[in-house]
Amino acid sequence: MTNTDRPIALYGFLRPRPERADEVRDILSSFVEPTRGEPGNLQYHLHEHEDRRFFLYEVWRSQEDLDRHNATPPLRAFLENLPVFLEGTPEGYFNTMISPYADSRPVPAA
Repeated sequence: MTNTDRPIALYGFLRPRPERADEVRDILSSFVEPTRGEPGNLQYHLHEHEDRRFFLYEVWRSQEDLDRHNATPPLRAFLENLPVFLEGTPEGYFNTMISPYADSRPVPAA
C-alpha cells in the first residue's frame, strides 16, 4: 500500500465555552451516527473529558471521503461558527495511518 492508499486519521480536542457546553455536546453527538453511515467512514468516536473538553477520533478510507464529509451542511455550519461555540482554537491532528487498519484486515473498498 502506498501512503495515499492508507486511511486518514483525524483527532483532537474541542473546549466549549461554559455557557455553550450542553449545546456543543448535543451538536457533536448529533454527528456520530450520520457520520458513521457516510461512505468511507471507518471510525468516528466522541469522548467527553472531566475537564469539559471533547475529544474526537475519526478514520476515513481516503482524503476524498473526508473532503465529502467536511462539505456536509451540518458540519459546515458548526465549523463556520466555531468561535461562537469554543474557547480558543481546536487542538487537532491529521495523519496518515501507518499501522494496519482493523487488526490487519484490508481497508474496505470504495
